[in-house]
Amino acid sequence: MKLDILALAAHPDDAEMSCVGAMLAAAALGKKIGIVDLTRGELGTRGTPATRAQEAAAASQILGLHARENLGLPDGFFQNVREHQLPIIAAIRRYQPEVVFCNAIHDRHPDHGRGAQLQSDACFLAGLKMIETLGDDGQPQAAWRPKHVYHYIQDRQIKPDFVVDISAHWETKRASIAAFKSQFNVVAEGEEQTYISGAVFWQFLEARAREMGHIIGAEFGEGFTVERPIGVQDVTTLL
Repeated sequence: MKLDILALAAHPDDAEMSCVGAMLAAAALGKKIGIVDLTRGELGTRGTPATRAQEAAAASQILGLHARENLGLPDGFFQNVREHQLPIIAAIRRYQPEVVFCNAIHDRHPDHGRGAQLQSDACFLAGLKMIETLGDDGQPQAAWRPKHVYHYIQDRQIKPDFVVDISAHWETKRASIAAFKSQFNVVAEGEEQTYISGAVFWQFLEARAREMGHIIGAEFGEGFTVERPIGVQDVTTLL
C-alpha cells in the first residue's frame, strides 16, 4: 500500500507521543498514513514485547492507520549500519511515502537521536537503485526516495521549524497514547515507577502540545524540524 505519510519510530509509542496529531490532520484530508516501529521496546522497564505489540495494535485502531509494522531491530543497540539500514529501506520502498516523519534529532533517550540519523540516511539510500531489497513477494523493489523528511520533537525542548495545528485531533492522539497501558499513568501496587509512568508526564505532554499550539495561535500543536528549507508557493495560506 502506498502511503502519503510514514512515521518511523525507534519504539512503539514514539509516534503517538510526537507526531500522530499531524498524521490525523492529514488523514482528515484524505491522506493515507502509517507507522513503522524499529524495535519492540523490549528494554522498557514495564510491559513485555508482547504487551507492547498489543498496545500498538490498539493505538493503530484508534488512529485509523492504513499500515503498521515492526522491524524487530534490537532495542537500545541498533546502529546506523547496513544491516539495520536495509530493513528500513525496504519499508520505505514498500510504502513509497511522500513524507517521512523521523525521530527527534537529539533527545533524552539515545535511541531517538541515533534513530533519527539512521532513518534519515535510509530515506536517502532508498532512492539508490543499486541497493537491492526484496518485497514481500520476493521480487526486487523499485528505488523510492521521499520528497520530504521531517523530524518530530520528543522529550527535550527543540525549537520547531514549523508547527502543525492538531487541535481537532488532540483527544484522539491522547487516546492513542493511553492505549499503551503498560507505559503511561500507571499506579499499581508493586509496579516500578518510571520517567513516563506518572501523571506528571501526562501533564508534560499536554503542556508541550499547548505550548506548540500557542506559538501559532492554536490550542494544540506538534512541532517539527526540517533537513532543508521548506518551499512556499502562497504565503497567504500560512497560519
